[in-house]
Amino acid sequence: MCGIIGYAGARQAAPIILEGLAALEYRGYDSAGIAVLDRDGMPAVHKKSGKLVNLATVLQDSLPEGVTGVGHTRWATHGGPTDFNAHPHTDCDNQIIVVHNGIVENYVQIKESLIAEGHAFTSQTDAECIPHLIESYIDQEYPFEEAVRAAAGEIRGANAVVAISTREPGKLVAFRLGNAGGLVVGYGEDELLLASDLPALLPHTQDVAYLAGGEMVVLNDHTAKYRTLEGIGITKSPMHVAYDALSAAKGEYKHFMLKEIHEQPEAVINSLRGRVSFDDLKVTLDEFDISNEDVARIDRVVFLGMGTSFNAAMVARHWMESLARIPCEFDNSSEFRYRNPVIDENTLVVSISQSGETADTLASMEEAQNKGALQLTLCNYPGTQTTRVAEHTMLLRAGLEIGVASSKTFVNSLIALYLLAIDIGTRRGTLEPSRNRELVAELARLPELLGQALADESQYKALAPIFGRRSDFLFLGRGINFPLAMEGALKLKELSYIHAEGYPAAEMKHGPISLIDDDMPVVALMPRDDLYEKMLSNINEVKARGGTVIAIATEGYTDIEDSADEVIYIPEASSMVSPVLMAVPMQLLAYHIALWRGCDVDQPRNLAKSVTVE
Repeated sequence: MCGIIGYAGARQAAPIILEGLAALEYRGYDSAGIAVLDRDGMPAVHKKSGKLVNLATVLQDSLPEGVTGVGHTRWATHGGPTDFNAHPHTDCDNQIIVVHNGIVENYVQIKESLIAEGHAFTSQTDAECIPHLIESYIDQEYPFEEAVRAAAGEIRGANAVVAISTREPGKLVAFRLGNAGGLVVGYGEDELLLASDLPALLPHTQDVAYLAGGEMVVLNDHTAKYRTLEGIGITKSPMHVAYDALSAAKGEYKHFMLKEIHEQPEAVINSLRGRVSFDDLKVTLDEFDISNEDVARIDRVVFLGMGTSFNAAMVARHWMESLARIPCEFDNSSEFRYRNPVIDENTLVVSISQSGETADTLASMEEAQNKGALQLTLCNYPGTQTTRVAEHTMLLRAGLEIGVASSKTFVNSLIALYLLAIDIGTRRGTLEPSRNRELVAELARLPELLGQALADESQYKALAPIFGRRSDFLFLGRGINFPLAMEGALKLKELSYIHAEGYPAAEMKHGPISLIDDDMPVVALMPRDDLYEKMLSNINEVKARGGTVIAIATEGYTDIEDSADEVIYIPEASSMVSPVLMAVPMQLLAYHIALWRGCDVDQPRNLAKSVTVE
């Protein structure tokens, strides 16, 4: 998770910015940079690949002087982790300086247009198009603030941007698009700060305000002026936050789990970094660095997991069989370890454990190791036990997840598994280049789509008192979304203590249909895909027996409102990535029902974050 820090005040900016970057190191990065303007507007820009200490070593005792500046820690998406790809980035005349989190989905079009106008680029990043785009508006005699706002109107995707200008050296202008890349304004005494997370601000102030998607802020040493990106003024009153680690980590959210649900757009960006090239639309998994010959020898893939990880494994089978055309199976780790499975050196075993310490999964991995299988493990933390057993590791890069019930680690597990299927399918020649590019291009949009799904929780809040007193729920899905029905039922059980079951929709007629009455809500997962009509038939069967249907459907297809009692819409996307978007309503519905019931959302009873015993 990239880190941003900005400062405008009376003190020297460089030490504050470097201190802020150090406080944000936990977010992960592969390069760092700083830019400071002196009182006359002269810029000093320094950036270095690698850890923050490399940048500090370059600066040593000669910190740039000035009272306005920005800093950034970068994790590469477009272009490798090099000095010239590190942030901050500048325009042609080094007058506009920008730091950026997110993915500019349409940067190729913007860059080509700017090059045609005569702009010269020096990096491989999508971020560099932003200062040049701002410059293009300044060349049209837009004031700095309006040039930034106009540039924001051209950028697509979920992004957070902070800009400074040599023409107005005491000012920072920032905006946020979508829900990726948070920005927090800190109110100090004769100074204002801005950061991507609270820990960078708390040494200087405990009074903060949060920038929402579609908003911008203009800061100087005394004032913070907020507007929408449409130009409408906004009034924000700073809130006072406690100066302790837990409050800092929780930020503006009532619970860690809610915060972690809303961190998913940025978590997805982090999962894509270094694995997806949006320049040539390719997936490259350095963590799975086996030869193409070894990939070709794989004749079966076995996915292992428990709980949420097991549900991710179920989705992975669909992807791997569809894209790589390899026979696959999934198994619960606790069952796999006891059934003397038939695997050999041509089997790829993919284990999923967010903690990397799940006892049954480790035992299953040892069984696979004894039988000579090739192993890849997915986990959220380096150096854990699963990483020491498997030959290859893909880190989830979800960041610290404090809520016991998994949210962003589930979504990032899905992303890693999807990338794996694309990679293997490409290397085996079962995925046509045009199809490959299509799949990768959609990944650039995914953080923004997740942000859209997270933008409005009012419907979930309204549904909570209606359904919070029910004792049983049935979740139905088909195809690749059946595992999400399982995940939705699991989340509701974990958080609200309501009994819930996830079923394949067609299986309903083989038993569960006898339970349906007006007291059992049925949550139907029915994005607009090849199985939509079959799902529609299933929910009509529920309605014919007096059941109440909550449909999760694709935005824009309102015909479902004729059949369902309640409809929650997710953004339109391909059937391949719909499970990732489907995770959001599963999580928010469970969260708000649990909140209404007064349950301990972050630490549900009887549950542990990591199950390290059988």
